[in-house]
Amino acid sequence: MRVAIEALKKYKPAALVIGVPVAANSTCQEIEPLVTEVVCPLRPSDFYAVGCWYTHFPQITDEEVICLLEKSQK
Repeated sequence: MRVAIEALKKYKPAALVIGVPVAANSTCQEIEPLVTEVVCPLRPSDFYAVGCWYTHFPQITDEEVICLLEKSQK
């Protein structure tokens, strides 16, 4: 997320808003000074992993990631 924020700042946006459905409150607090706004409606105190907060959150393989990255370059 930090790398994405820095990359986007090079375009000098009028505002930079980060939106995620769930995250650790400490993570949101670390990101807030870097952007205009962080929208995160669920900041549980017992946050362990993002996948714990979804009914269906399958893991993807390295091969799937590579394939998606290759498709995005076309």
